Amino acid sequence: MREFGDLEMAIMQVMWAGDRPYVVREVRERMQYGRPLAYTTVMTVMNILHRKGVLHREKLGRAWQYWPVEAREDHDARLMAEALRSGGDEDVTMRRFIERVNDEEMESLCSALADARSQRRLTVA
Repeated sequence: MREFGDLEMAIMQVMWAGDRPYVVREVRERMQYGRPLAYTTVMTVMNILHRKGVLHREKLGRAWQYWPVEAREDHDARLMAEALRSGGDEDVTMRRFIERVNDEEMESLCSALADARSQRRLTVA
């Protein structure tokens, strides 16, 4: 499942790596993209990302400052959950996903499941 185009992803990588809101100029300076981009191009795409609901924005003088609505990990987890629930048999989809993970990812998944179970027990108790 792919939510962003290449340019949108380049912008979001800057936004997620940041520790504060950025104006368009700062994002453009920090971007790693295959070719030079006009300020107005970056500004337009950031406005689109705001309309999509993935960036917050607030006026700062004459410019807008932007920051992500959610952390990258939260965003990715939400997309994974949406993909799981997007249709078909969720149980089969989950099993097919598990068949595709490597051993290291499997260990991480098992650890995450154990942690989630522990947290649910604490919440219910």
